[in-house]
Amino acid sequence: MTAADSVFAPDPRIAADSAFLIDLALCQARVMDDVRFPWLVLLPRRAGLVELTDLSGPERAALMEEATLCSQALNASVPCDKINIGALGNVVPQLHLHVVARTRGDAAWPGPVWGSGPAIPYAPGALATLTEKLVEQLGAAP
Repeated sequence: MTAADSVFAPDPRIAADSAFLIDLALCQARVMDDVRFPWLVLLPRRAGLVELTDLSGPERAALMEEATLCSQALNASVPCDKINIGALGNVVPQLHLHVVARTRGDAAWPGPVWGSGPAIPYAPGALATLTEKLVEQLGAAP
């Protein structure tokens, strides 16, 4: 753990809408609590980051590798037709990357998931089941 890690904290809005999944080499991975869209958020564990350009070149490469790992984990854990990856930051400026499993005909298809209505929380136990599957996939990653 570096000094930067010790001051890192997820934005309260992200923390309120998601559950901790796993710490990867660079990022904290979190699962959004919205059953309509299996959805991970990657937060580089560095304080004060807003833009991708705030990361060094090697850190940007690491972020893309971790997004790839999370994409693969989602694809192996839930039925989906497409994985969307996005970095918006208009509402929450803290640098974070969304990795969203999409299914044709889902609640927002073919549009973006943002603004598609209120989140529908997972049923009791369902979020834990998804988390276990994802951690298993991510833990097995090379």
